[in-house]
Amino acid sequence: MPPTTRPAAPVRLVLPAVLSLALVACADGPVEPGGCDPAPADVVCLNGHALTVEIADDPGERATGLMGRDSLPEDHGMLFVYPEPDTLRFWMKDTTIPLDLAYLDADGVIFQILAMEPLSTEIRPSDRPALHALEVHRGWFAEHGVAVGDTARLGP
Repeated sequence: MPPTTRPAAPVRLVLPAVLSLALVACADGPVEPGGCDPAPADVVCLNGHALTVEIADDPGERATGLMGRDSLPEDHGMLFVYPEPDTLRFWMKDTTIPLDLAYLDADGVIFQILAMEPLSTEIRPSDRPALHALEVHRGWFAEHGVAVGDTARLGP
């Protein structure tokens, strides 16, 4: 999570989130191989697996992320959407849930996955400019065969 102490903002999807992932939206039909349906706006498909995400698309939401929460439902995560690619930096201050973090480029391709330690103040930067970051339960990517080079797909 980026550093902050602001309370979590309500979950919402706004136009920048849709536009930023429009290139990776499913164009060949509503259901991907493996049964993932990216039609709901808050579902990201990764290798045919559905992940329900909260969208953090403004500075306050991105700064707060999953801080201060005791739990995260299974197959849920948080998608951080930025206005333009940049070197992103995340930490786990005030976050007690063990997480994995994926950095994604402008095309939604995962180029880096990091295991994040709860409550750590170590800043974990992206290796190169990223447009999105995706946080999930620790081990979710590995359990679902998601790896560097895979593409995240978000519905319309």
